[in-house]
Amino acid sequence: MTQTSTPRAVGEATAAEATARFTVPAKHPMVTVLGSGDSLLRVIEQAFPATDIHVRGNEISAAGDPQEVALIQRLFDEMMLVLRTGQPMTEDAVERAIAMLRGGDGAESPASVLTQNILSSRGRTIRPKTLNQKHYVDAIDRHTVVFGIGPAGTGKTYLAMAKAVQALQSKQVNRIILTRPAVEAGERLGFLPGTLYEKIDPYLRPLYDALHDMLDPDSIPRLMAAGTIEVAPLAYMRGRTLNDAFIILDEAQNTNPEQMKMFLTRLGFESKIVITGDVTQVDLPGGTRSGLRQVQEILTGVEDVHFSRLTSSDVVRHKLVGRIVDAYERFDDRERERAEQDSRTGRGESADDGRRDRSGRTGRTGR
Repeated sequence: MTQTSTPRAVGEATAAEATARFTVPAKHPMVTVLGSGDSLLRVIEQAFPATDIHVRGNEISAAGDPQEVALIQRLFDEMMLVLRTGQPMTEDAVERAIAMLRGGDGAESPASVLTQNILSSRGRTIRPKTLNQKHYVDAIDRHTVVFGIGPAGTGKTYLAMAKAVQALQSKQVNRIILTRPAVEAGERLGFLPGTLYEKIDPYLRPLYDALHDMLDPDSIPRLMAAGTIEVAPLAYMRGRTLNDAFIILDEAQNTNPEQMKMFLTRLGFESKIVITGDVTQVDLPGGTRSGLRQVQEILTGVEDVHFSRLTSSDVVRHKLVGRIVDAYERFDDRERERAEQDSRTGRGESADDGRRDRSGRTGRTGR
C-alpha cells in the first residue's frame, strides 16, 4: 500500500490529507478481503467514518486524516498476513485488529495475535483473540504460577484449559488437575440428592464442558479413570503435593485467604499452576475476604509469579457482554463515590455534634 499527503486549506488553518492505495494480490479473491456482501469493508468504514474508502477492481484506496489513513494501510497489511496463513478474516477479527492497532504499543502485530494457534481439536482451532489474551497465554508459557484476573467472557479459564491440554499432549506434564471451590453463587441449593460426586458436580460442570470442547468426548472417561485428568473440588487438594501436573484453580475469587495459601503450597516439581477468577463476582459469605484479592498484595513482585489482567475489551462472547461489564463497573464506581461521600458527610456531622456538645450550645435561638 502506498501513501501520499497533500495540504489543503481549512478555514485559516492548513491540514494535510493523506491518500493511500492498496493492491490485493491476484491469488487472493477480493471476497476474502472485503467479506461476503462487503461485510468486512462495512466494518472498516464504520470504524473510520471520516475517511473515504473506495474499491476498484483489486485496488483499495483511502483518503483522509493522515493518522487514520496510516491505520487503514496497516490494517490491510495485517489482514493480508492473516490471509496468507490460510485463516479467513471475520468481522470480529477485523474489529479486534482495529482495536489492537489503535490501542497497542506497536510491539505486537494483530496478525501475530490472530494467528497464534494453541490447540486444534475436532475441526476448530483455539487461539487468543485479543492482545491481552496473547500476553496471558505467553505468560503461561514463561511462568510457573500465573493469575488470570478479569470479568466473565474474557477466556481466562478456556485459554488456560487449552494450554493444559496442549501441555499434556506434548508430554510436558503427565496429568491435568482442574479444581474449583464449591461455593454457592447466591442461590441456596439445599441438600442435593445423590452421591458426593453428584452433589458437587454442578460446581464442576463448566470445567467438564470446556474439556469436551478440546478432547474427544469418548476419551475423557478413560483419561479420568486413569487419573490423567482429575476434576475435583478445592477441598480435595489439601495435604497433597502435585508433581508433573498442569493445575488450574477456577473461580478463585471464592477462595478465602487460607484456601488460597493451601492451594499454592500444593505446587510440586515440574508443575505449573494457573489461577483464574473475577474479583467483582465474589460469592463468599459477608465479611469473608477473597483470597484472590489478598494474594495480589502478597505475591506481586515475587519471581516466577505473574498476574495477567483482562478487561471488558477482552470479552469474546456476545458484544453486549462487554457493554454489561462496563455498565456494572460504572455503577460500582458511582456506588463507591456515594459511599465515600456519605462517610465524609457523616464524619463531618459527628464532629459538629461533638463540638456543640462540648460548648453546651445546640445552635437554636433562645436556648
